[in-house]
Amino acid sequence: MCELFGISSSRSVAWGNSLSLFQRRGGETADNPDGWGLAYWDNDAWQIYKAPEAAAESKQFAALSKNLRTNLLIAHVRKANPPSACIPENTHPFVRDCCGRSWIFAHNGKVPEVTQPLGCCHPYKSHPLGETDSEHAFYYLLDGIASVFSDAVPQSNASWLQRLARLSEDIASYGQFNFLMSDGIVLIAYGHDRLHRLQYQHDGVKMTLLASEPLSGNESWEVFQRGELQVFQMGELIGRAQTRPTPSDSEN
Repeated sequence: MCELFGISSSRSVAWGNSLSLFQRRGGETADNPDGWGLAYWDNDAWQIYKAPEAAAESKQFAALSKNLRTNLLIAHVRKANPPSACIPENTHPFVRDCCGRSWIFAHNGKVPEVTQPLGCCHPYKSHPLGETDSEHAFYYLLDGIASVFSDAVPQSNASWLQRLARLSEDIASYGQFNFLMSDGIVLIAYGHDRLHRLQYQHDGVKMTLLASEPLSGNESWEVFQRGELQVFQMGELIGRAQTRPTPSDSEN
């Protein structure tokens, strides 16, 4: 059921080895054959590449990974569950402008309630381009923080971060909701029930890697607490919030 991979580091470095391992999760070492996407920060702008095909078989993914250098990245491999068309509009990551900047979002899990006509958590300022619950939830989150968003460094008591945590908790109560999200400055990770973190330093560079499942067994990946939201900037943890989503019958 989809997998996430995120990077925040203090300097732009090459990530070919890690991305090569993640690429295999898209249809080779895991059952996520329905699309892939890479969004990374470069020259003060997002560079976004995605395709509705298996990452493990994608020459474009391999070529991008080999040459990619960045300090901020969100990647995704997709398993269409519940089933929806394998088209670019349904392929993660999604992008939307809000609060004077461009945001990137990718999701693991399923919350079909948000796409139901009488369901919860509908975006009210704009309409998603695709049909996934993921994109609907993303727009709902941005709508919810727009009125309180601040450019200030988002420490744990920031009003917009607390609101984001509450909205994430609400959505997670209707299903399974793990996500990575970024505005080009911070990397936000919400681990409803499936997210891991690896932090280390090498040659003076502070690095944080985030993944649905550890990419290898050689490092000390830490499991998020259930319902934990964490915020990273330049490889460091700068904010966090704990939520307690109500278990739903639709979780698995």
